[in-house]
Amino acid sequence: MPSIHGVRIPDSAMAREATQLLRDTASDLLYQHSMRVYLWSALLARRRALAFDPELLYVGAMFHDFGLTEGFHASALRFEVDGANAARDFLRSHGIADVDVHKVWTAIALHTTPGIPEFLHPEAALLHVGAGMDVAGRAYDQFTAEEREAVVAAYPREERFKQRIIDTFYESLKDRPATTFGTFNDDFLACKDPAFQRVDICSVILHSSWSH
Repeated sequence: MPSIHGVRIPDSAMAREATQLLRDTASDLLYQHSMRVYLWSALLARRRALAFDPELLYVGAMFHDFGLTEGFHASALRFEVDGANAARDFLRSHGIADVDVHKVWTAIALHTTPGIPEFLHPEAALLHVGAGMDVAGRAYDQFTAEEREAVVAAYPREERFKQRIIDTFYESLKDRPATTFGTFNDDFLACKDPAFQRVDICSVILHSSWSH
């Protein structure tokens, strides 16, 4: 079982299958990103003395951006829900108990929703922080320079990662803009498409069918 700065990466048959599925389906950028997300999450768990199930968290990391892959570009669902549903089906195929399946589903479905995951189970709280760390540098200073160097050495951030991850989100979401309402995902569309118009909830309320 490989170890990165003291964090062991799950190497069960289920974990290996999840890894291979991601490698076969996603870009190298999303694969490397997902591996780093697991490591950031596990490192933070160690620092905060949080108990978690490594395999559940690992599957959560492998599937958290699965909904951004090409096979879901025509979906009418939020990409987080696509990934959560795919993880649910994967875990059920391995006979994982429904209570644990639900943990992974909620962790993935809510990993981009601030203010909620930290009040759920550790797998949700950790996946949220790990994804935020890798994409936006949230909690960056909660990791040592040695930890950051070890993770990036094992699973490198490629050149222009910042721009390429924005492009990845945009390519996945541009044909399902309605799914970005109420999330920060509409920022990716606004960033890349000057003609994109956000839905304004105040206008929705004011122009609803209610008379007052």
